[in-house]
Amino acid sequence: MSSYRQPGTVLTDHRFSVPLDHANPSGERIELFAREVVASSQAEANLPWLVYLEGGPGFGARRFVGQQAWLGRALQEFRVLLVDQRGTGRSTPANRQTLPLRGGPREQADYLAHFRADAIVRDCETIRPRLTGDAPWTVLGQSFGGFCAVHYLSAAPEGLSTVLITGGLPSLHACVEDVYRAAFARIERKNAAHYARYPQDIERAARIAAHLAEHRAVLPGGYTLTPEAFQSLGILLGSGDGSHRLHYLLEDAFLRTPQGPAPSDAFLEAVQAELSYAGHPLYAVLHEAIYAQGVHPTAWGAERVRAEFPQFDAAASLAGNRPVLFSGESIHPWHFDCDPALRPLRDTAGLLADRTDWPALYDADRLAANEVPVAAAIYHDDMYVDTEHALATARSIKGLRTWVTDEYEHDGLRASGPRVLDRLLALARGDG
Repeated sequence: MSSYRQPGTVLTDHRFSVPLDHANPSGERIELFAREVVASSQAEANLPWLVYLEGGPGFGARRFVGQQAWLGRALQEFRVLLVDQRGTGRSTPANRQTLPLRGGPREQADYLAHFRADAIVRDCETIRPRLTGDAPWTVLGQSFGGFCAVHYLSAAPEGLSTVLITGGLPSLHACVEDVYRAAFARIERKNAAHYARYPQDIERAARIAAHLAEHRAVLPGGYTLTPEAFQSLGILLGSGDGSHRLHYLLEDAFLRTPQGPAPSDAFLEAVQAELSYAGHPLYAVLHEAIYAQGVHPTAWGAERVRAEFPQFDAAASLAGNRPVLFSGESIHPWHFDCDPALRPLRDTAGLLADRTDWPALYDADRLAANEVPVAAAIYHDDMYVDTEHALATARSIKGLRTWVTDEYEHDGLRASGPRVLDRLLALARGDG
């Protein structure tokens, strides 16, 4: 454990040993990393704890400098713990480099089956008594972190004093097909809004997709840019400034060269930064598993459901002179062909997609009897989390108070963190 300072804060790095499988506490253990942050002026104060669970899956906790964003508001009254969820950041990272230590694809898949919300919550409950003296703490869950928070309410509400959720109320019952049928309809609306804002991008996107259909393009890091991979840049459309970022990306796509028009190095480099999963491979490997409950396999649900939405077929759109639609928050088998960070994990991901023994994540009866104060920001027409699913879940959790807003997209906590956190705290305390 080491402590150091940044402007206005004192940081302490913690490492914990937790069971890989909490059902077998005497078995293999892994290391969990978490960073404690407290305001310099309150470093010795006896403050309540707030633990932050990042979105994802597959992302480590944000690395703040000083009192940036929502953290500054939280530090007014909390000692904050930024947890790298297992397999991310510095918490026994799981990726193409480390997973072969487990063995082949079968062993890797069995290992990664322990990296969902249920295990993340058990990790939190393992470390909470060591830090708080067994006092309950506040959980702030962003996106997938909100999924984890709802599981926390189902599995260990005694560890919670308050729960705050931003863009992360999952359906309690929807299967993966339900999730993606709702998702593709939302993504189509985001496309329509983007092209209405930037009609010149219709021609630009079509030109790029047509070029990629005829010419193999390999990005600087080795990523193969197919038309389908290009369409997945639509993941940007779920953030507040994403439509503008996509527009600027498309406007610089081509240069004149001695061999004719070609994608510019600047364009390819920028696309690489947006599409590579090298820094967060578990987002791809476990993405559909976060929805799995029971014996129903995910079986590449997004790929199967996409076939029900032919308007997302780039070749058909080009042939019919229709706008090429971008896709978004979905993972497909071809991701594991295009991305060099994922290629070695394709068989592992396939085995997870076939798995039929996923434990249930949510206890509807326990949530209906909830006594923990809960507040949730629900972003109207959120591209990542279906609003109707979120509202249904909100109605299923006793006492949950909602803030439904169209001021922000899914990244509201990042875009206007102090205001969002302040509003949720007020709601949870009955002041909003």
